[in-house]
Amino acid sequence: MSDDPKLNRAEGRQCQQQTSDWDMVARKYPSLNTAVLLGILFIAIVFRFHKITLPLVDGFSWREISTAMMADNFQQRSWNIFFPEVSWTGPGPSYQGREFQIVSYLTALLYQLFGWQDWFGRVVAAFFGLVTVFSLHRLTALCWDKMHAHAAALAYALMPAAIMIDSSFLPDPAMLALVTLGVWLFVEYWAGGSRWLLPLATLSFSLGVLSKPPGIAAGAAIFYLMVCWILEKRRKQASWVFLSGLLSLAIIGAYFSWAIYLGRSYPPFHIAGTGGYIWDDGFWTYVRDRFYFNSLWNTSVLWFYGYPFLVLLAVGLWMPRNPAKDPKQRVLSAIPYVWLAAAIILYLAAAGEITSNVWNFHIFHVPIAMFCGHGALLLATLSSRTVLTPAVVLRSIFIVAIALAWSTLPLVRTMKKPIAMNGKLLGEELARLAQPGDLVVAIAPEVGDPVAVYYSRARGWVFPPGGGDAEWSKFVADDATAIAQLEELRAQGADLFGVAKNATDKEGRLFIEHHDGVIDHLDKTATKLADLNNLLIYRITRP
Repeated sequence: MSDDPKLNRAEGRQCQQQTSDWDMVARKYPSLNTAVLLGILFIAIVFRFHKITLPLVDGFSWREISTAMMADNFQQRSWNIFFPEVSWTGPGPSYQGREFQIVSYLTALLYQLFGWQDWFGRVVAAFFGLVTVFSLHRLTALCWDKMHAHAAALAYALMPAAIMIDSSFLPDPAMLALVTLGVWLFVEYWAGGSRWLLPLATLSFSLGVLSKPPGIAAGAAIFYLMVCWILEKRRKQASWVFLSGLLSLAIIGAYFSWAIYLGRSYPPFHIAGTGGYIWDDGFWTYVRDRFYFNSLWNTSVLWFYGYPFLVLLAVGLWMPRNPAKDPKQRVLSAIPYVWLAAAIILYLAAAGEITSNVWNFHIFHVPIAMFCGHGALLLATLSSRTVLTPAVVLRSIFIVAIALAWSTLPLVRTMKKPIAMNGKLLGEELARLAQPGDLVVAIAPEVGDPVAVYYSRARGWVFPPGGGDAEWSKFVADDATAIAQLEELRAQGADLFGVAKNATDKEGRLFIEHHDGVIDHLDKTATKLADLNNLLIYRITRP
């Protein structure tokens, strides 16, 4: 913003003029805003359902497979949602400390109704993504105005990171959809809506945080509005919000206490999302690693946003909207900043975990989309006094085209590359050779990825065996230790051993070269069933 008061007043009048122009047209054509929202939802559908039947072999394969296994086990073994179970730690039970399994449970219901398809989880996630688009639109309209609501929703619909996460078999789409819905309902209640909106908002927000803990950051917006009521001496309303918040936190705390207990009580004693926090690694370790900023920047540029969206974000943050005249509207207009600030605090406390599991950035995408939308409007309108001129329309089309060509299309294509396809092929070959009840040991191209176990449609182990404190993404130092691990799995009932010939650990060591002694041991003690260009499978014989 300029330091010149006259210029600032002119910009303010321009912004108000643009909004009033659009409002006049919308009043003349009442269905125009609805038509625009439906068009944005259609765009979101196109991008989220494109290649929806892609197997779980993309860049998020590892995490998607664990979610998919939990869906399998709900449908095949137990419908108790409080006992999520994976299939890569032996015959089981393999209960783990996990978030509340909304996405996997809904997917299991689809399996029960229509039969197993590995892409059903993507469909569930994509529908949650559409809920986010709608809720973001309505929230932005309340906080800013309808033009910004359209721009923010379109930015989210086209954002590569949002497209990728919303079409992946992950819990994060449910998290963002439910917390955004909860915040929107609460803002409606705060602005004078029905009192029944408060329990609905509490329920939606609580389920969102249960779906994934990073969703708690969105609660800062609700807390902020409660404090505003306290300052306005509206203590009765603030008290109801405070009690609802306590109830929500009690439910969330109770569930995750149970999840920690479950993870500590059953082999392999695994609790998802542990490690990588500032209290684990130490403050000075974070400082030395510059709070993982290099990783954040590389993820932002090469995967999640690309330069066009980063430029829109920078413009939207650098040039804030002029303060509204209405005090209530000024309070609401700060919500995107409150949400973004809370997400940044979350990042500073958990940068190691978030940059290692990048889908955790999803909590940022609502405020990022809002600021990208604001930045796009600023660049499209420039000095125009109205948003309805041909020049503004042409600039808007140009901005969207640049975002599509330079960000959306190339980055989504990169993230959806089938990098784990050899693991899937190994699993399918194991499924062809397995007998009912067989347990498999499988090494995917990325060591530790359970994709081959999943596509074998059997239970078994990754190799080296993982979970808990065990290191499962790199091979042990020598053949003797690896052979001992394999013999222990044989004793536990392992029937098939399969390895992708390009299986490489995180230190770049190829299994068939680093552990050629293990291959020699299998040649002597097991029966070779398949030796193809890309995989090797043995039937493990009993002593």
